[in-house]
Amino acid sequence: MKARKPVFSGSWYPSGAVECEKEIARFLTDTSMACPERNITGCIVPHAGWYFSGSIACNVIHCLKNDASPDVIFIFGMHLHPASPPHIMVEGAYDTPFGELPIAEDLASDLAKQFNFRVETADDYTPDNTIELQLPFIKYMFDNVKIVPVGVPPTDLSIAIGNAAADTARKHDARVKIIGSTDLTHYGSNYGFSPKGSGYKAHEWVRSENDRSIIDAVLRMDADDVLTQAERKHNACCSGAVAAAITAAQNLGSIKAESIVYATSYDKSPGESFVGYAGVIF
Repeated sequence: MKARKPVFSGSWYPSGAVECEKEIARFLTDTSMACPERNITGCIVPHAGWYFSGSIACNVIHCLKNDASPDVIFIFGMHLHPASPPHIMVEGAYDTPFGELPIAEDLASDLAKQFNFRVETADDYTPDNTIELQLPFIKYMFDNVKIVPVGVPPTDLSIAIGNAAADTARKHDARVKIIGSTDLTHYGSNYGFSPKGSGYKAHEWVRSENDRSIIDAVLRMDADDVLTQAERKHNACCSGAVAAAITAAQNLGSIKAESIVYATSYDKSPGESFVGYAGVIF
């Protein structure tokens, strides 16, 4: 089994198992992100470097441990354009600091047959932080789990793929969990988006209006509105991943979403440019 090598280890997160384990242990001491005591089908997590949003992603993914351990985790992500094809790996594994994380080849291959995917391999792939940064958490927390990594564009195709992912899991009688990876508003000159100027008022507008609006759409589990808002308001960088995750979770029986945490990079490093992060469970 050939493993896809990491691109962001040693920079966006530690490259060694000992260092990663120390960071995860530290993240999990944050009692402000308590998980409800009920079954959780999936979640939405951010994908900035661990310094900025690792604690959010770690704690929210940890919520997926509330009930029986999954056989497979579908993880939706990637920074794609509306005209981009969806991406998938159907064989092999990802290399993580804790060892190889294998692809669920039967489910991934089945899903790949249903759409016009760009099929990536361990040697031929698009560097992508949105999925890679979650993999050490998954490998560390879930014994013997496999993954289906899917890049989805910000279009209605993401909804179709989310539904198909759930149907494929059911067909294979697999216990699955769902992860959607996105950051929220990218504000400031670094990102070419600053409709409210700069300073405190701009930060408050992002927190209380722009990010709040799309978080509310996620909490309503309204995949269509997530796609529409991201296009019009620039308040999610991977809205296709969110729409796919919402749809897959609904197909698997989720009827409610709950916000676990919200923050921005400004909280860690105040500046004119910053990014919003949210953790939501289904």
